[in-house]
Amino acid sequence: MEAKILKASVLVATLLLAAACNDKSGISGMASRGQPHISAKTLAEMKKQDMPISSPVVARVFKEESKVEIWKQKSNGRYGLLSTYDICKYSGQLGPKFTEGDRQAPEGFYTVRPSQMNPNSQYHLSFDIGYPNAFDRALGRTGSNLMVHGACSSSGCYSMTDGQIEEIYAIARESFKGGQQEFQIQAYPFRMTPTNMARYRNDTNFAFWKNLKEGYDAFEITKVPPKVDVCEKRYVFNMSTPLGTKISPTGACPTMTASDSMGAAYQSYQQKYDAAFTAAIGKGAPPKDSINGIEEANLVKDWTKRRARGERITMDPPSLDASGNLVVTSQMGRATNEAGRRMAAAEAEEAAKQREAEAKIAAKKRAEEEKAAQIAEAKRQKEESQALAEAQSTSNAAPASEATAAIAPTAPAAEQAAPAEAVASAPAEDGSGVIGNVRKRLGKLFGG
Repeated sequence: MEAKILKASVLVATLLLAAACNDKSGISGMASRGQPHISAKTLAEMKKQDMPISSPVVARVFKEESKVEIWKQKSNGRYGLLSTYDICKYSGQLGPKFTEGDRQAPEGFYTVRPSQMNPNSQYHLSFDIGYPNAFDRALGRTGSNLMVHGACSSSGCYSMTDGQIEEIYAIARESFKGGQQEFQIQAYPFRMTPTNMARYRNDTNFAFWKNLKEGYDAFEITKVPPKVDVCEKRYVFNMSTPLGTKISPTGACPTMTASDSMGAAYQSYQQKYDAAFTAAIGKGAPPKDSINGIEEANLVKDWTKRRARGERITMDPPSLDASGNLVVTSQMGRATNEAGRRMAAAEAEEAAKQREAEAKIAAKKRAEEEKAAQIAEAKRQKEESQALAEAQSTSNAAPASEATAAIAPTAPAAEQAAPAEAVASAPAEDGSGVIGNVRKRLGKLFGG
């Protein structure tokens, strides 16, 4: 998976233009803003290739190469390449559009009518390419307002410079004036050459791209826009059906036939392609990123909704690699629009409230800890005082006993018998306390 890291300035610009394809300006026919004109160079090319200014046109879009081609019908009925323009910007990756909000630019065969031309676009000039078409609807794909427009900004569209869209718009306008009722847009992931098809042969979108290639080949062979139908949820090209037969995009394909000349030309073309495809395997540049099915489309859709709400999210949408693993970038930000500013203010207010609540909880905890410490200190001091008082009491009693023993007279030996007898005959209850201790000592002195 290729890295999707952009410079900060580009990211900010992208966020500013988040809704580039939500072009809801009113469409008022073909009245053009400032009457866009066809350049002298392009007019000279028309004359050179014998292309009347009013003849029909067809457009081809190539994502990987970032090119838009305008082909125009010559006097002989076949189409020639009139001009090629660089796509200024398109969003998403290679692969089809799946759902509203997945930021994918569509791939497929689309039709533009005069009513889809918008001279009052907020992106200078634009035209709706007609997504979803019958094929997209058959597959349940959603989306709206998918444009080719100016202003060089995109969120699911193909964006050109203002000068480019003016000329493309003017060329289409002249074709409509000449009687063309609709023109075809063929949107491809890349030029469907054998080398490119070999590069992307393992891509999850390869089956869809092979179906697109059938229409690509039809145009390459005939140089005429193919007749496009949809049945069995796939495109079919240049096929004829019995008169009155209806073709259902979701139903079984009816009996269809191709002209003999077309069948032979296609067979020859396909044989050359098959040989070139086989030779190209393992060669060419590495494939670029492509959308990995509806799962990735839904991830991007959710990212787009969160971004529109102004949430702080990854600067680039998430993606899935070839193995289905989620890939996200680390750089975070939010859309710098009104929703983003509101969300930022709300989050700042919520953060301030959270900090205030946390400060109150911390203060309460400190108060409880201080109170508990005070109680513990008071208890300690009380216990210390009690222990000190008990020790003082014991200390005072011991000297008193020793003092009484010290002042007792020492009797002559002849006179000691009487006191001894007196001690011996003393009542038992007097043997306790200080007097008892004294008597015991006298007894010991006189051999009692």
